[in-house]
Amino acid sequence: MKALAKEYTVSDLCVALGVSRSGYYAWAGGTPGPRAQANERLEKQIAALFAQSRASYGSPRITAALRQRGEPCNHKRVARLMREKGLRGRLRRRYRVRTTDSRHDQPIAPNLLAKQPPCTAPDQVWLTDITYIPTSEGWLYLAGVLDLYSRKVVGWAMGESLATALPLAALTMAVQQRRPAKGLVHHSDRGVQYASEDYRKKLAAHTLTASMSRKANCYDNATMESFWSTLKHELIYRCSYQTRTQAQQSIFEWIEVFYNRTRLHSSLGFKSPVDFENQLN
Repeated sequence: MKALAKEYTVSDLCVALGVSRSGYYAWAGGTPGPRAQANERLEKQIAALFAQSRASYGSPRITAALRQRGEPCNHKRVARLMREKGLRGRLRRRYRVRTTDSRHDQPIAPNLLAKQPPCTAPDQVWLTDITYIPTSEGWLYLAGVLDLYSRKVVGWAMGESLATALPLAALTMAVQQRRPAKGLVHHSDRGVQYASEDYRKKLAAHTLTASMSRKANCYDNATMESFWSTLKHELIYRCSYQTRTQAQQSIFEWIEVFYNRTRLHSSLGFKSPVDFENQLN
């Protein structure tokens, strides 16, 4: 390495030869230069943030988190140090899941979301949908309500059945927690649960305005689909649940402790949903 150090950086040589910079300098009997020392310090912070993200952050979020800590750093430098340490965020694969049964004769609400101006505050538009999680006991169904402005999960419910009671429980939680003003746009797919009389009565009772996606068009609810994809890739695909209870506990903790309060969202300027909402106060 000493012979090659004239042509290559010590960092590149250490990567190529599979040794650490600190180990090389200890062997060489020298003191690391300022750049090497700074890299060593930065690597420790990167490793800690990567662990706090539950091994889900890639270099853009790690860079944002470092800058929020007052650590000036270049994105390319962070990406290089992460590669050297083998730290890689969760890769996205194609995600598609269907829980919608639109073969019913219940009323269909118009798609108001497409005409809606960008949200300027919480509780102007809510998105809702249902997904499923495999366990050794069978499927666990999860209904969620997402605030379009902050991407915060404001209501959720889990159960063994896709019946209307499931999304109704998620909506009830959202209404109780947020107390939205009259006219909030509530957007869903055309599933029988959301078109049912019980669900429509709940919306009317709280003066929420129903909106539904076009038939077989998941892009009308793309933000909700993106949330499900995040949940699946950062949690569900990494776990093997033996029981529904185990899955419920895991999902509850991920939503309430990590996703809403800690996880940095690129669409929110690398803030968590809670922090993004709090900046309005």
